[in-house]
Amino acid sequence: MHVLVTGGLGHIGSQLIRDLAASNTVRQVTVYDDLSTQRYGALFNLPPTVAYRFVDGNILDAASLAAALAGVDAVVHLAAITNAEGSFEISAQVQRVNHEGTACVVAGCVAQGVRQLIFPSTTSVYGPVQGIAREDCPPADLQPQSPYAAAKLAAEHAVLAADGTGVLRTVCLRFGTIFGPSAGMRFHTAVNKFVFQAATGQPLTVWREVEQLVRPYLALQDAVRAILFMLARPAAGGEIYNVVTLNAPLARILDAIRSHVPALQVEYTNTRLLNQVSFTVDDSKLRALGFVPSGNLEQGVADTLQLLRGLLAAGPVAP
Repeated sequence: MHVLVTGGLGHIGSQLIRDLAASNTVRQVTVYDDLSTQRYGALFNLPPTVAYRFVDGNILDAASLAAALAGVDAVVHLAAITNAEGSFEISAQVQRVNHEGTACVVAGCVAQGVRQLIFPSTTSVYGPVQGIAREDCPPADLQPQSPYAAAKLAAEHAVLAADGTGVLRTVCLRFGTIFGPSAGMRFHTAVNKFVFQAATGQPLTVWREVEQLVRPYLALQDAVRAILFMLARPAAGGEIYNVVTLNAPLARILDAIRSHVPALQVEYTNTRLLNQVSFTVDDSKLRALGFVPSGNLEQGVADTLQLLRGLLAAGPVAP
């Protein structure tokens, strides 16, 4: 199998391109990335067991994308602007990259005869949910709280509408908030951001009412395993699956960090922060296929802090 990964140098992609090498069915991996985040190091020390090809390309460039897709069997489409909080200031760009860019990937897959497209979306497409968030929820539960999430929801429609077009089968995976380290990781999502702030002696800013609000979280290893799980099922298509490791309150994240950083500083604010909507996500649909998450929040926090141990040992920098 020849697999192309868009955004292959990102937080999830940089781990996925490595773990694909362990699959007995994968012979080649094409990494398609525009290097906008300059994570060149994610290409270092790739496993020698499969053939890798890197393409410096943008998903909105139809010609570059078509050339990269030639001979590809499956695509994992990760390329996106992923900073939900920052998406308010660049909403038009987010819409263009995350929605229109996805439509370009879909069109390219159909034109090149790609058999499978896996699209990791986000549980942020859910809004103030009445009860537990499920894939077949009523439309009223789909109330994205940011331009990022709104564009992802629109992109889902484009992906699912193409299922069965030619030989293409498509699947959407709604990921919880990612935590855990990788070669291309960033620190703008909740858990990783808090861990980085704690390791560098910065206070964590928390809305006063938020500690007991529940959100869905996903270990990086479970995100990658879910993608590999679906790649092994090329006949599956036309479905949405929630993918979460756990649903947890912010208090549990703070406790996990505090167990390693006893002097953790938390500053409370009365100003409501972005996306502080409490909801629980049900992942029983994917579990029914045989997928069982194996990640652990406390271990993910510990692993990330271990990578930052030099900063942690140095303590906060004097002003």
